[in-house]
Amino acid sequence: MTHDVLGDGRHLGPEFDALTPAQASVYNEIASGPRGTVVGPLRVWLTSPEMAEKAQALGQFARYDSSLPPHLSELAILVTARIWNSGFEWTQHAPIALASGIPEDVVTAIGLAKCPDLPDPKMAAVFDFAVEIHRDKQVSDGVYGRAMDVLGEVGCVDLTAICGYYTLISMTINAFEVPQGDGMHLPRIDLPADRYFRR
Repeated sequence: MTHDVLGDGRHLGPEFDALTPAQASVYNEIASGPRGTVVGPLRVWLTSPEMAEKAQALGQFARYDSSLPPHLSELAILVTARIWNSGFEWTQHAPIALASGIPEDVVTAIGLAKCPDLPDPKMAAVFDFAVEIHRDKQVSDGVYGRAMDVLGEVGCVDLTAICGYYTLISMTINAFEVPQGDGMHLPRIDLPADRYFRR
């Protein structure tokens, strides 16, 4: 089997015309779903088809089937992309976030690791929860309580799953140096990650 690699030798997944039967099965499952394509980290995952099958199933839930409406899940995804400095994830999801109804100034602020103005209590709860679980590795009592009040217990569990899944996506992107591609690039900022989104 041949592989695509970047100039530094990072592995970007198998060639599509040389997939094993197990890889082809997962490829077809992903390509026939709402994603429609197998690119970036999902392509890297094809190298391990059993892992890819299970991870993409969680991804299907996280992106399309959770209890959170698209604009809330995309908000959490953008925070994850910024925290992990994950360019491919940002390039893919910033346009989706805008299309889901997230204002451009909110997307811009998140890209710069600044706290956006979020008068909607559900958006504010998602943002604060996602920031704290990523940046602080825990969620404070106040943020947890507000999230439970407006999202409910199921919403908080699903939000945590979204943050976790897109952390796996980001880790894959960063470990294998998946190129950003075309589109809205994640801004480069000179700020330690523990200083992101400080008020």
